[in-house]
Amino acid sequence: MDRIQLLRELSEALGAPGDEGSVAELIKKRLAGKASVSGDKLGSVIFTKEGTAARPVIMIAAHMDEIAFMVKSITKGGFLRFQPLGGWSPQTVLGHRVVLKGLEGLVEGVIGATPPHSRKPSERDRDVMTPLDEMLIDIGAPDKESVEALGISVGDFIFAAPSFVHLAGGGRILGKAFDDRVGCALLVELVEALHRLDHPNTVAAAATVQEEVGLRGARTAARAIEPDLAIVLEGPPADDVPGLAKDDPQGALGGGVQIRCFDPTMVVHGPLKEMVIAVAREEGIAHQLVVRDTGGTDAGSIHISGTGVPSIVLGVPVRYIHSHYGILDLADYEATLRLLTALVTCLDEAALASL
Repeated sequence: MDRIQLLRELSEALGAPGDEGSVAELIKKRLAGKASVSGDKLGSVIFTKEGTAARPVIMIAAHMDEIAFMVKSITKGGFLRFQPLGGWSPQTVLGHRVVLKGLEGLVEGVIGATPPHSRKPSERDRDVMTPLDEMLIDIGAPDKESVEALGISVGDFIFAAPSFVHLAGGGRILGKAFDDRVGCALLVELVEALHRLDHPNTVAAAATVQEEVGLRGARTAARAIEPDLAIVLEGPPADDVPGLAKDDPQGALGGGVQIRCFDPTMVVHGPLKEMVIAVAREEGIAHQLVVRDTGGTDAGSIHISGTGVPSIVLGVPVRYIHSHYGILDLADYEATLRLLTALVTCLDEAALASL
């Protein structure tokens, strides 16, 4: 399976917070026989690859869940009200296609958008945001009983309809759930590479659950692993769209691997950051540094587990995350994989002691 196909399968898989099983099965199938497999009791899957030394234990984390919705209620007229799972902005939601798992397969629908013709005169000349709790999903059912006959009930998960496109020019792809299926793809490719490469440590690659609702799986997975150091793989927001960055972008597509220095959940371990930057420079890997004043990653839970775990976040910038679809650059993916592999193959006891 080539890289594009791996990204396609992971992107198109349906995996809401608390419902990551289909993503986990894809990863387990791909890595069968390449590492020992264990997990925690929430559903995170841990692939352990022993190198030439038992320690240090390097935790590599990527979360399997995507932002999604859950059926909150079904109206008499057959519409669905929904609960957001993860951070959705109302402006990105209206008019988009969604899918649910029915008794006989996927059930498609749309998040209904009111046309301008039906808006009140006082609203036509200004941008009036419809609150999420006032939106409805239309699956074409005439009544509540028809919805239930499809096997859909309160508590079911709702997903952005899968769509994956290799964009014109060949270097960029569009798809859903790149936050964080791109991290899952990197995790897969790393474990496959370590099946061929020597590494002076033990790698515990954790595909975690429920990141989008509070970094939950990372917390339990870290307890199971008890790592000495952690590298978190993410699909963070790109800021190279006009109007986003006040100054130069820190997450530009084509700018290389993004190395995170700070977000509200973690101040990166200084010596580890300097080591990562030094390796990137030595290997000639394109990279960009970012300081974020919003958001967070699995590193927020991992770095304060046990007696503390030096942690860092490596990301492939993605435009339009936390909406139905995003765009990433394959050159950034390659740069991230190169840096990740270089780090894992040099992090021995002496390197850990220097931190």
